[in-house]
Amino acid sequence: MKVEVEWVGGKAFEAVADSGHKVIMDASPEVGGENRGSRPMEMILMGLGGCSSIDVVMMLEKSRQDVTDCRVVIEAQRADAIPAVFTHIHVHFIVTGRGLNAKQVERAVKLSAEKYCSVSIMLAQAVVMSHDFEIRETE
Repeated sequence: MKVEVEWVGGKAFEAVADSGHKVIMDASPEVGGENRGSRPMEMILMGLGGCSSIDVVMMLEKSRQDVTDCRVVIEAQRADAIPAVFTHIHVHFIVTGRGLNAKQVERAVKLSAEKYCSVSIMLAQAVVMSHDFEIRETE
């Protein structure tokens, strides 16, 4: 895996992945950024949300659960001092479907956090992580 990051002016950078996909990152306006893209630390949380959501949906589909939506809300706290690393991250899944089995959803969330999601497992080496979920019935 390889990513190239190029300065595009000010405090903004464009990252290009092997897959060809691009994202813009920028510093916050408080430190001279122009709000042209996500902050790098936000990108880490986005990666965590994407990785874990893919896992959860794939596992639920394999267990023949009728999932119609999956959303994850991630809240993180950072250290007050520089470097302002994450100290706590909470991952909350909102899984919507028809007749979803709570045990299957719980199992998928746990397996993603502890076995499959590389981002979650890597972050858990340095950050206090917690996960939970709620189930909503499709109307």
